[in-house]
Amino acid sequence: MATLNWNEYLAKAAEVNAEGAVLLVNNGALPLDKNSETAVFGRIQLDYYKSGTGSGGMVNVDKVTGIVDGLLEAGAKLNEEVLKTYRDYVAEHPYDYGEGWGGEPWCQEEMPLDDALVKKAAETSDTAVCIIGRTAGEEQDNGVKAGSYLLTDGEKAMLRKVRDNFKKMVVLLNVGNIIDMGFIDEFSPDAVMYVWQGGMTGGTGSAEVLLGEVSPCGKLPDTIAYDISDYPSDKYFHNRDRNFYVEDIYVGYRYFETFAKDKVRFPFGFGMSYTQFEISAEGKKTDSGAVITAKVKNVGNTAGKEVVQVYAEAPNGKLGKAARVLCGFEKTKLLAPNEEQILTIEVSDRDIASYDDSGVTGHAYAWVTEAGEYKFYAGSDVRSAAECFSFVQDDTRVIEQLEQALAPVMPFKRMVRTAEGLSYEDTPLSKVDEAARRLEYLPEEIAFTGDKGIRTADVFHGRNTLDEFIAQLDDNDLNCLVRGEGMCSPKVTPGTAAAFGGVAKHLEELGIPAGCCSDGPSGMRLDVGTKAFSLPNGTLIAATFNKPLITELFTYLGLEMRANKVDCLLGPGMNIHRHPLNGRNFEYFSEDPVLTGDMAAAELKGLHSQVVEGTVKHFCGNNQETNRHFLDSAVSERALREIYLRGFETAVKDGGARSVMTTYGKVNDLWTAGSFDLNTMILRKQWGFDGFTMTDWWANINDRGEAPDKNNFAAMVRAQNDVYMVCADGGSGNDNVIAALGDGRLTRGELQRSAKNVLAFMMDTHAMARKLGEDEAVEVINKPAETVDDGAGERVFLLDGELTIDMSSVKTERNLDFSFTVDVAQLGQYRMEMTASSEQSELAQMPVTVFSMGTAWGTFTWNGTGGKPVTFAVEEMPLFSRYTIFRLHFGLGGLDMDKIVFKKIKSAEGTGLSVEEI
Repeated sequence: MATLNWNEYLAKAAEVNAEGAVLLVNNGALPLDKNSETAVFGRIQLDYYKSGTGSGGMVNVDKVTGIVDGLLEAGAKLNEEVLKTYRDYVAEHPYDYGEGWGGEPWCQEEMPLDDALVKKAAETSDTAVCIIGRTAGEEQDNGVKAGSYLLTDGEKAMLRKVRDNFKKMVVLLNVGNIIDMGFIDEFSPDAVMYVWQGGMTGGTGSAEVLLGEVSPCGKLPDTIAYDISDYPSDKYFHNRDRNFYVEDIYVGYRYFETFAKDKVRFPFGFGMSYTQFEISAEGKKTDSGAVITAKVKNVGNTAGKEVVQVYAEAPNGKLGKAARVLCGFEKTKLLAPNEEQILTIEVSDRDIASYDDSGVTGHAYAWVTEAGEYKFYAGSDVRSAAECFSFVQDDTRVIEQLEQALAPVMPFKRMVRTAEGLSYEDTPLSKVDEAARRLEYLPEEIAFTGDKGIRTADVFHGRNTLDEFIAQLDDNDLNCLVRGEGMCSPKVTPGTAAAFGGVAKHLEELGIPAGCCSDGPSGMRLDVGTKAFSLPNGTLIAATFNKPLITELFTYLGLEMRANKVDCLLGPGMNIHRHPLNGRNFEYFSEDPVLTGDMAAAELKGLHSQVVEGTVKHFCGNNQETNRHFLDSAVSERALREIYLRGFETAVKDGGARSVMTTYGKVNDLWTAGSFDLNTMILRKQWGFDGFTMTDWWANINDRGEAPDKNNFAAMVRAQNDVYMVCADGGSGNDNVIAALGDGRLTRGELQRSAKNVLAFMMDTHAMARKLGEDEAVEVINKPAETVDDGAGERVFLLDGELTIDMSSVKTERNLDFSFTVDVAQLGQYRMEMTASSEQSELAQMPVTVFSMGTAWGTFTWNGTGGKPVTFAVEEMPLFSRYTIFRLHFGLGGLDMDKIVFKKIKSAEGTGLSVEEI
């Protein structure tokens, strides 16, 4: 039996948090003296943001350790009067969850500071810590607005009053993404540190750095410019219909170091320490690239870690190149004062190559290294990295010859670097006959044999081949295999995102197990309320620059997945931080594709050690949340290859990824769910991917030039996107697979190909081992006992247009939950009414929060009713999953529940909106 020690898990996550904290300013204010009193300001000290919103952050936890919690648990001395004042304020101004999907506000209302309180605190505390918090997420981009990218008036007033009264002011940023840093100029803080969103142990790791137990060693995964308009993508972000990627390969530091050094406030890779390091490096040419050897010495007085980053400068040549490109990095061990370590970073020819999407070098659709001098720089950030080695190449060489794929179809200009500087050129357009390309790669059909008695166990044990098993499957069986069922399918772990594989009765009879998918990048989302582990966010993970550490953390996550019978975690999120306002940047890693790919591969290696999978997403170009279901990303093939696909390629080739999720939107005017070039040519033919792919949940699909249609599974299967996520019932549906087989739009061989991809993946899962009765159990020790009601799987009510649920036997107590499942026969918009009474006094307050599929739809507070029933209602609630799990959270006892009534307002078709828009 395997064992997951929850305490070790907590400690490892706290270690990641500490290593991901990025110190940007420090004029002697940090570390804090544990024995001297510190005053902490900012209401977010009591409402720590463990993650962003949406599927990437909806992890139910038993406890979140905020920054104040971490400081107190570490023995820090805090100003009690200030802390009590904030506690009283938060009690009267509770956390605002907003309403519905994507409805949570970017920030929480800041407490107005009383001048007398601040002055009195400054009499006993030399140092004040001010905490600023932000969230964003799915369906909710950031904005250049107060409370989002900019500070609110309340936050500015707090900083001003603290600055005017305290000798030292520290600003901590509990955010998922970089924000405007203009407050540094306005308020001159003595220290500024990004502590990001650290999951359930964020405060523990932050406190270790604040108190000097850990020297900060995180590095910026993004460039911080002076103004949002300085980012090259800013003019082309937030368009609701189409984003033209005019900046091309010049994303983040690639742009700033090439064209606009003066626009940078803090460079990519920057991060301070409590100690100092000396880095000296040298390099040598190899047959396949170069090797850089760096000596790092701690020349300060405190133990710490340092990151060595290696950048290449290729000759500008005919293609035009960025002045700096990250091509490798490593982090030291903990170095004591005067201790040193040698790090070796290997750079391949491919790492310094560029993709020619026009043929200007004479080698169209190839990775090439042009003739000229190649310089290498090593250091602790992109700006300070010093030249350590160079070599001259006499000719232009082809590193890898490919075929054009996924190129633009619409003309636009793109940025280019010429001998004269920044210029623009026409973007090369696609020359591919997509229909002919698909026919060129048509798979052979496996002849139908009917049931020969072969079961998946026979394939697993080598008695029969997978092809022999697939030969038994009729068209309906194959159709069912390309359907995922969810959300909250009863065939897998309650409250998870989907089941796939054995989602129909006959498939189960053939021995096909149902695999389980669960959101997301920050830990398992279990909508029944089951407690799981909330991980540090993607930006923080990238900021560690520590690949082995992240593998260790995700090994623990792999054990937790096994314990919960989850086979695929829907993450890591791998989209590029093209623009600071993308709402899901917290889920993703960086503006840089090398850092992105290496951190994703590190996560996957940890998961794979426990034979569970991470579904890398969103493949590709999902760099804006606004209108994401219909948005087109118009981007050159070169920028795709070098920036937006590069991390995914690393995850596949180095991380061994075997599960990929496409996006909601379009890339070059074709929805990715049905893109043959993306899912077959690039992913499988060119990268060698051998796993299975899936759509995002309820995604649009289309044929080139046609309107999107969620039922166009034929286009999905032709593209070799294997599973549609999700259908209400895996055994039936309204998709067009059978019709397309009949009229020739889809071949049986193509359908068998997707089935084979799914089944081949399934053979190596714990789901298969469970089906055979051969799986090893996982014992979880030291995890707090579950307090959540887990009866949702047992309490299932059929909702066929209208439903009344008797709630009179439901017990209400402080922090108690009650869960149930609604089997929605008629999908649509519903009114939900809750009726209850209370014999408590008229001043009593008994709040009940309603969660549907993990999303809060409102908090309703009953006062004493004199025993008379009082009804509150959620006026419009979308019910678009057949199995919809509800959870009621009771803030206090004393409420006598009566009933819940559901009444349909509109059918799904009558809303005029897609599932995700509602």
